[in-house]
Amino acid sequence: MSQFPSDSILVLADVTPLGELSSSVAAVIGEASTIGTPVLVVVAQPGLAERLSEAAGAAGAPHVLLYEQESTALTTPVLEALVDATERVNPGAVLISHSIEGKDVAGRFAARTGNALAVDVVAVGRDDEGVFAHHSVYGGSYEVDSAVTFGTPVITQRQGASERRAAPTRAEVHMLDVPVSTGPQTTIEAFEPAEATSSRPELRGASKVVAGGRGLGSAENFRLVEQLADALGAAVGASRAAVDAGYIGASHQVGQTGVSVSPQLYVAMGISGAIQHRAGMQTAKTIVAINKDADAPIFEVADFGVVGDVFTIVPQLISALEARDK
Repeated sequence: MSQFPSDSILVLADVTPLGELSSSVAAVIGEASTIGTPVLVVVAQPGLAERLSEAAGAAGAPHVLLYEQESTALTTPVLEALVDATERVNPGAVLISHSIEGKDVAGRFAARTGNALAVDVVAVGRDDEGVFAHHSVYGGSYEVDSAVTFGTPVITQRQGASERRAAPTRAEVHMLDVPVSTGPQTTIEAFEPAEATSSRPELRGASKVVAGGRGLGSAENFRLVEQLADALGAAVGASRAAVDAGYIGASHQVGQTGVSVSPQLYVAMGISGAIQHRAGMQTAKTIVAINKDADAPIFEVADFGVVGDVFTIVPQLISALEARDK
């Protein structure tokens, strides 16, 4: 008989190269807690068990399956641990963050186990027939649910899409003893952490985003986006047109060919709102658009729209925010 609850939901933890739980873990645990009991799978280098277990409990995971491994192989040890954990727990679903590594592991895991894969979901739920996934599709124009007809659903959750959090608890830790894979693997030969130079939150998963488009006119004018972002404590985003024009680097691009975000607040400055851009931000909880073109498509999805010159409106907004904080 399994030592795990019958309503267990397996959650794969994203672990950073520095050996810490990613900021996305709490959201995935929180979403899993709405449909069952989260069981967190953590793969990390030896010596990190106590610290990671405490972090997992603080994020709301009552059970942790920990696999300590010396391997420098990319994703393969994580995949093997997830397969072993599934056999031990027999979960009702497997939830994984829709991160770069998460997407890779999810696809390989679904293929290995013969289970169905639902990607980039914004929420999960449960009904009389089992677990289902909630999607925002066609650039956010429609919301649909999907469910599997057999096996265990494997679900990747869009980062920043969920506000749900599980109550902190004390995690019960179980060790995994996973056979080392002998197949071909990609390995890391060297790793050197880069120093973060920005105090702004990371775009992917940020709760607030201020984004600028081609309407800013130049890289120098794009600094207005950064100033409003700093005043709001937000991440900085951009449309593809702004990136192509060289106003800011490609890592800030929001849209179908960039980063998908689901923040609590999304401010679009000088962005026309082409469907490719809306596909990456339309699930934001509150959208504020500032554009001098009253017919810009961005106003079709905005909760609040301001028709006017960003160079007149935004400096006043920044001044008001700064005065409020004094």
